[in-house]
Amino acid sequence: MTLETIDIIIIAAYALALLGIALFVSREPAGHEKNTEDYFLAGRALPWWAIGASLIASNISAEQIIGQSGQGFAIGIAIAAYEWQAAIVLLIVAKYFLPIFLKRQIYTMPQFLDQRYGSGVKTLMSVFWVFLYTAVNLTAVLWLGGLAVDTLTGWGVMTSMMALAAFAVLYSLYGGLKAVALTDIIQVVILIIGGFAITWFALDALPADGAIGGFGYLMQEMPGHFEMILDEGDTGYSDLPGIWTLLGGLWVLHFSYWGFNQYIIQRALGAENLGEAQKGLAFAAFLKLLVPFIVVIPGIAAVILAQQGMLDQAALAEKSDRTYGQLMGFAPAGLRGLVFAALIAAIVSSLASMMNSISTIFTMDLYRSVRADESEKHYVMVGRITAFVAMGLALVLARPFLGGFESAFQTVQEYTGYIAPGIVIVFLLGFFDKKANTAGAFTALIGSVLLNIALKFGAPDVPFIIRIWIVFVVALVAAIAVSRMTRAPDEERTVKLGDISFATTMLFNTLSMLTVAILVGLYIVLW
Repeated sequence: MTLETIDIIIIAAYALALLGIALFVSREPAGHEKNTEDYFLAGRALPWWAIGASLIASNISAEQIIGQSGQGFAIGIAIAAYEWQAAIVLLIVAKYFLPIFLKRQIYTMPQFLDQRYGSGVKTLMSVFWVFLYTAVNLTAVLWLGGLAVDTLTGWGVMTSMMALAAFAVLYSLYGGLKAVALTDIIQVVILIIGGFAITWFALDALPADGAIGGFGYLMQEMPGHFEMILDEGDTGYSDLPGIWTLLGGLWVLHFSYWGFNQYIIQRALGAENLGEAQKGLAFAAFLKLLVPFIVVIPGIAAVILAQQGMLDQAALAEKSDRTYGQLMGFAPAGLRGLVFAALIAAIVSSLASMMNSISTIFTMDLYRSVRADESEKHYVMVGRITAFVAMGLALVLARPFLGGFESAFQTVQEYTGYIAPGIVIVFLLGFFDKKANTAGAFTALIGSVLLNIALKFGAPDVPFIIRIWIVFVVALVAAIAVSRMTRAPDEERTVKLGDISFATTMLFNTLSMLTVAILVGLYIVLW
């Protein structure tokens, strides 16, 4: 498949428009010099619609589009649990976690840990997050994006990754979070339109009457791919172990990602106020309901299309992550350019968000700790240099870290799962347990890694999701016990919940109930 002239024109117009808007919104008033709050938190002036759109644009990256489409091909709709359960978590985070974070006026997640547990825990997690975002998250997005672009253009994976990295650096490095968040509004619109277009053309290519008929045909011919709860003998059970996707460790991964992940929660920290932040997360929760329909359903359709010889079945059987790239070939000239732009939108938005979060944590939590008396201009410059270096390292690490794995999406979940239980524990205890102390926090964080490694090699047949849940429960009990056996934290370090309002607006409550009702209906139909 090749891109025609009209496709290239559309892609070029998208790129120029994005760059122009990024530069426009990044301007500062005459006489005002961009400071750390401007660069890292968009001046704390983001409205709800920008927060919600940016959350989804940052989240829906190559990891989701390429990875989950490939998992749809291999496993089916069950992989949608990663999207639909996240909607519930977003609502919980908005109601119970954001009021605490915004009350403390923090820049970063490590900053909260510093306030609650001290500098040791902060430094440990700052180093970990900088490493994780660089060596795992950035590499995953680059690698999967490079695979898709290579499939469409034949440039080669490395050349494709370099082009994506350069574009992300070009439009985001100067403006910081404000440029990223406000251009994400455009990105998410293109992403949804392009995603639904691929779904439509994939379903329309099935031997049925149009795309609507194709969806019915797909459900009739592939019933096993439309089950949210897998049986023990099903393909993919080791990754999504039946009822444990609802009862087990998947919730731990969700809370770690959506509640305490810097490059996600940073948008809410840059909100005008708590109400705007909460509406933004509710908006994002509603948008999450749409994601499986634009990434997983096309992957399921690809199973039949490959059987009929319309896709390269051998290539997909060898590496399912190539599914989405092949499906893009069904779009006609012109629209193919829009779909390609949507894919680029997803990739560069996530790259830009991760770069900004890496630079924020490194600058504000690590560098500033040892160089506390520098100017605001100096810290902004350090942030830009950090983002650039992180992208360069990710380019070098992408192939050796992810190139040999069958599914990069599941690989990323596996990597992040080693520490996710500990992260969730230290924040939850930090919020709601006044006796939780530094010793308990280190017990949870270090214990999470060690227990995961022990179970990974000592009980390799235990599914990943169940293992995460076991680690979470054991590490939680251990952290509580150690905290009570050692000296209690100073009173000023504890979170005073009495000073924080958890009340939410009628609009937020209505959106929450609507989202939950839709999710319950989806699970009933697809159980």
